Amino acid sequence: MINIEILHAAIWQQLQDRRRQLPHALLLTGHAGIGKFDLARLFVAGLLCESPHSNGTACGVCQACHWLSQGNHPDFRMLIPEHLQKILGSPVTEDEVKESGAEKTEKKASQQITIEQIRALDGFLSVGTHRQGLRVILVYPAEAMNRNTANAILKSLEEPPPSTLFLLVSSDGNTLLPTIRSRCQTLHVPMPEHAQAVSFVTRVGGVSEKLASASLSLSGGAPLLAVDLAQHLEGSWRQGLFNELAKGGQIDVFAVAADLDKAFRETKEAAALRQTVDWVQKWVLDLSLACQQTPANYFTGQQETLNQLKKSLSLAKLVSFYRLVLLPLRKSSEHPVNTRLFLESLLAQYRALFA
Repeated sequence: MINIEILHAAIWQQLQDRRRQLPHALLLTGHAGIGKFDLARLFVAGLLCESPHSNGTACGVCQACHWLSQGNHPDFRMLIPEHLQKILGSPVTEDEVKESGAEKTEKKASQQITIEQIRALDGFLSVGTHRQGLRVILVYPAEAMNRNTANAILKSLEEPPPSTLFLLVSSDGNTLLPTIRSRCQTLHVPMPEHAQAVSFVTRVGGVSEKLASASLSLSGGAPLLAVDLAQHLEGSWRQGLFNELAKGGQIDVFAVAADLDKAFRETKEAAALRQTVDWVQKWVLDLSLACQQTPANYFTGQQETLNQLKKSLSLAKLVSFYRLVLLPLRKSSEHPVNTRLFLESLLAQYRALFA
């Protein structure tokens, strides 16, 4: 268990305070990878538990906890896109869903929460709750509802049956319909403090504080994403890519592209190409900050290298590269015709920045 309630102690306490008078709809928002989904599931488990601990967490041994762990609690439904259903069949964390779950399921699986899933709630909401307890519907990620689906759930949000809680979790709450947001009490889950996050990544990831701190910077401060990165950084293609980017105009385009292509095939990481573009984007953003005499945001341990590379660059060239090259490649990275040619094109255009 990752003890997500300790990482977000203040938010966890606010959730417990709401147990005295639960709203009919609660919306958890915040950056991706900080543990909102895990926090929501822990809260649900505590609400449905028959003998919760004093801190609000579930006992894990009662009949209700057993039902929930088996995925068949009569008073709980989770609305998720089809492409997440397989991986969410077992206990996972938010970073696993984001970084690996979607890519490992069927390609044709729906990326959205469908209107059929909403309609299937009719029978669930029309009957009484088990043992006169609470009924909970967890919606994750809430932004996966399109307009039709959101409109379909509105009626239930407006006139929910007694003892019913809709718990929505979103990393992009602003994309939700205003009518959805207005019917929910919103609780924003903030980024944890750096020292606390480093301690969390060190403990959960089983890595050194130095690696935990570096992974946190590379993950934009998101601790769950940092845990995953820390466990797959040293000796991986990611570290190799970072080392090559640091060479600037001296990067060997064809050799690096060949090495990365081979690594992708060996690791079978479906999202590796997309992540490569993401890393280059972050590197270029930090180069842009260096050009403006501003500390790095992601590659904090490479500040000296960034300061050296900026001498051969201009902010205008970096901005142009980001907009005209990286953003289009970010979209095409999902379905490239040829991975190696894609990498060669990306790295060649990066090297050209230093010409």
